[in-house]
Amino acid sequence: MKHPGSNPGSKPKISNMSVTLKRIGRYLLKRKGKLVLTMMMVTLSSALALAGPFLIGVAIDDYITSGDEQGLLLLLAGLALVYISYSLVTFLQNYWMAEIAQKTVYELRDDLFRHFHKLPVSFFDKRRHGELMSRVTNDIDNISSTLNSSIIQVASGLLTLTGSIVVMLYLSPLLTVVTLLIIPLMFGGMKWITSRTGPRFKEQQRHLGDLNGFIEEAISSRHIVKMFSREDEMIDEFMGKNERLREAGFLAQAYSGFIPKLMNLLNNAGFAFIALAGGILALNGQATVGTIVIFTEYARQFTRPLNDLANQYNTMLSAVAGAERVFDIMDTDEAVDGKTGSQHKLSGHVVFDHVSFSYEKGKETLSNVSFEAAIGETIALIGPTGSGKTTIMNLLARFYEPDGGAILFDGVDSRAIAGSALRGQMGFVLQDTVLFEETVLENIRYGRLDATDDEVIEAACKANAHSFIMRMPDGYASKLSQDGSGISQGQRQLLSIARAILVDPVVLILDEATSSIDTITELHIQDALALLMEGRTSFVIAHRLNTIRRADQVIRLQNGGIEAIGTYEEVVASAQ
Repeated sequence: MKHPGSNPGSKPKISNMSVTLKRIGRYLLKRKGKLVLTMMMVTLSSALALAGPFLIGVAIDDYITSGDEQGLLLLLAGLALVYISYSLVTFLQNYWMAEIAQKTVYELRDDLFRHFHKLPVSFFDKRRHGELMSRVTNDIDNISSTLNSSIIQVASGLLTLTGSIVVMLYLSPLLTVVTLLIIPLMFGGMKWITSRTGPRFKEQQRHLGDLNGFIEEAISSRHIVKMFSREDEMIDEFMGKNERLREAGFLAQAYSGFIPKLMNLLNNAGFAFIALAGGILALNGQATVGTIVIFTEYARQFTRPLNDLANQYNTMLSAVAGAERVFDIMDTDEAVDGKTGSQHKLSGHVVFDHVSFSYEKGKETLSNVSFEAAIGETIALIGPTGSGKTTIMNLLARFYEPDGGAILFDGVDSRAIAGSALRGQMGFVLQDTVLFEETVLENIRYGRLDATDDEVIEAACKANAHSFIMRMPDGYASKLSQDGSGISQGQRQLLSIARAILVDPVVLILDEATSSIDTITELHIQDALALLMEGRTSFVIAHRLNTIRRADQVIRLQNGGIEAIGTYEEVVASAQ
């Protein structure tokens, strides 16, 4: 069981890092005031970090060597104040940055989730749900953790580097040159490593999304897996995907983990050079002991930001890889909606005017389909699997748009009517009933959120669902599981009918509403459907003859076209 995008050989790269960082920056700048305060604290903490070693050097040269105890005590008090202030300022910058980061990713996640609901249905048909979930959770969490740490560390590192160089040049240009000799080696090593970690981090995120998608699919189809005894095959495929994630993660972390080791090696080499050069200068009277101590501490502060910047660069690569996956979704075009809003009231007159449609180019699903439904009529669609029945329902609800021809509601092209306004006046009873992990009351109320409890109960009574609901442990307050386990398929359908009754729709769509239902339950459902369909324009897909006998028109589809249309007797007679 292979899935698209599971090829372990492909190694995607970050397409445009600067553009992605700018887009993240636009979210950050919405909290400009707090960000400015944070940067002020970062600047102050960097200055305090530089002041500590400088005061230690002054203490050695001016007070310890001269034996000035009073001056030394005053300087030590000042040094203690510096370190206490540094701790306080560091706390404030981290606290404010955490607040900024969390608000930023909150808004980013909110924008992404909102965009999900504006995308066409076709977008979700081509992508695995677990992989999309990975973008909302894992990728955005990756951005969150990076914002919490990277911005402060990068800004602090750059300020510390700049301040260290300025002070070192002031104290001893020669020792400064010795300290800076190590930088080309550091940047050369960093460039070699980071050029390999970027693709690895994006590959890791892709394999993580693929694994999440597979797990979601495996859990949702667990009954089918057990029915066909495919546990071993599922485990083998999981192990393959898990192994590819392990390999990608290992290579990404191994390369990035090599950076601190390289930096420590070069850092120690730098200390050795400073100690050697400083000792020679001290013997020649060109440097004091305090100056050498200051340089030793500044060399540590000088290389630590370089080390931090290198590590943060790898962390940023991982976050940018995740951000690109998030923005890739947000850049997907929204579903084209009509200009006519909720003020457009349907009467129920529907015309299919030479409609053609294909899910994939070159594979036409509907071809030149035309028919008319008068107000209040019931149209039954019959035909073999793949003939286009469900596609007609999807086009009616504007889940997809026709490639050719037009669908007219009261003479208005459906593409000119806002999808939400159109579907808000439709009722749906589908073969697969979707229930939420909520109470029975709230599951029915989902049809109209402003409905009162009495209106919900009235709808349930009309749908013949009241009696079985009252037999449940908590009645209407009984909580259902997401897959509806604990109640039968027929009971789920009755809840779906109650939900549709609550909407009070103008146009009704019934897609195999009585399939997989026992005869007794079907009688209850047929009574509920008859009440629901009364006075409404209804489109019905059904295989059972008693469902379509009372239809005003029966349309028999074959290979995406209309083979016969007329009354039940006419269509049945033409098939003989």
